[in-house]
Amino acid sequence: MKRFQLLLLLLLLSTFVFAQYPSLEAFLKEQPQVKSIEKLETNDFFNEKYKIMVEQPLDHQHPKKGTFLQRVVICNKGVDRPVVFITEGYNGGYAENPRYINELSPILEANQICMDHRYFGESMPDPLNWDYLTVRNAAADHHEVIQMMKKYYEGKWITTGISKGGQTVVYHRWLYPDDVDISIPYVAPLNFGVEDGRHEPFIANIAGTPEGRKKVRDLQLYVLKHRTEFVPMLKKYCEEKQLHPRLEPEALLDFVVLEYSYGFWQYGTPINAIPATDAGDDVIFDHLVKISSPMYLSDEGVNIFLSFYIQAARELGYYGYDTEPFKDYLHIKTAEGWMTKIYLPKDLKVKYQPKTALAVKKFIDTTDSRILFIYGEWDPWSASAFEVPQKDNFLKIVKPEGSHNARIGNLPEDQKALVKAKLEEWLEMKK
Repeated sequence: MKRFQLLLLLLLLSTFVFAQYPSLEAFLKEQPQVKSIEKLETNDFFNEKYKIMVEQPLDHQHPKKGTFLQRVVICNKGVDRPVVFITEGYNGGYAENPRYINELSPILEANQICMDHRYFGESMPDPLNWDYLTVRNAAADHHEVIQMMKKYYEGKWITTGISKGGQTVVYHRWLYPDDVDISIPYVAPLNFGVEDGRHEPFIANIAGTPEGRKKVRDLQLYVLKHRTEFVPMLKKYCEEKQLHPRLEPEALLDFVVLEYSYGFWQYGTPINAIPATDAGDDVIFDHLVKISSPMYLSDEGVNIFLSFYIQAARELGYYGYDTEPFKDYLHIKTAEGWMTKIYLPKDLKVKYQPKTALAVKKFIDTTDSRILFIYGEWDPWSASAFEVPQKDNFLKIVKPEGSHNARIGNLPEDQKALVKAKLEEWLEMKK
């Protein structure tokens, strides 16, 4: 009898909440932390779409230190449907595009919420204080929005994100394990240092095939051995593209070449796309900068991703370069510390904090939270993939020969079926 009465009370409360807010817009207008609401054009899958700016504390532990506005885009499917919550690691502006649908939304017939990560896109505090750009504050941002929207949506919640967004999924789940029902991070690394150390041997020995790895390295060596031809070409390219490199031309060529192998395997470039060494220097150069653009070593690229580099240096970690195969042809003496030296402001002192990654690892080792990991076999970020216990609350899928573009939609049919079956089991969906 008591259980029946409790269920009846919950039903009445739910009815009251949704009667109180006859529409999503009406609900949003009543939330004190929502400072602006803009109705956006949407597609046929969703019923309506809103961009809101949510007031967040700069420091969730000390709210009196100030606030900033964070962009959140909400696509409504139905109050009783699941919610796919995208913990974007960067700028979430793409979610404003009327055509954008996360692949999970149609799979689950779900609502969709996407928000800028703090210090990206339209969610930049003014003035900037990098002290508040932390994993804990970002996770608290997501927690606040989820708790707010749980007052409206009654379905189950799924967090998801890609790459740094995938990291953000897991970090949020670590700190707020009860916020959501399922987490689905794609190609998410867990790094244990600013230069983690596992990516270089992965590129040298695991990514691709032996023949493919040799072809990648042969191109790198060819460019370095003919640097007297390629340095002027790189300098001219930067001038034409109005780029302002953070390195002098000789060192710039070194880092463009070192980055080439990482970029090549990360995005699954076909081996036959690599030009032969007798194809002509113009052809080789065009291919090189297509895969490893000097923009990312220039002010123009660094300014776009500065917030990420600060996070990487402080808590998220990054990768290093193996210079040994190229040492006879490099201009630089060492690539050690390259990310901090090239990307961070000279007056900003950031010390890496290993405790964050170690705490997240401990969480994964012990949690019963339901998490589905997806990786690409040849993606260098898979070198630092999350290692998960053999437990029913985890599923880890590695797409054969896959890259950083591994998604449910492009998995082999057997893996795709495994993912969908697991989601049905976890969400208690009807088959």
